[in-house]
Amino acid sequence: MAGTVIGSGLTVEGELSSDEEVVVHGTVRGALTSSDAISVGADGVVESDVTGSSLTVAGQVTGSVTAQERVDIQAGGRLIGDVKAARLTIADGASFKGNVDMDV
Repeated sequence: MAGTVIGSGLTVEGELSSDEEVVVHGTVRGALTSSDAISVGADGVVESDVTGSSLTVAGQVTGSVTAQERVDIQAGGRLIGDVKAARLTIADGASFKGNVDMDV
């Protein structure tokens, strides 16, 4: 798997910026920015604002989200915060609390 992986059991505090795909299985506290896709695994926790080309949430994200393409909240995923993206999908069994702006 190419890109940056935050493994389970790992906590990153502070700004994280990448030009590659970012996969979070651990915890990120601080702004998370990628020019590529961002994926939060089932055990992943992100407590910050997130900016990327797309975002897939299977774990938990708390913070404002901006995606150029789409945000997908998978079954069991939880997103608390405002979303700005061209497309948003929320699977059955997912949780979302916030506002949506699709005027990108």
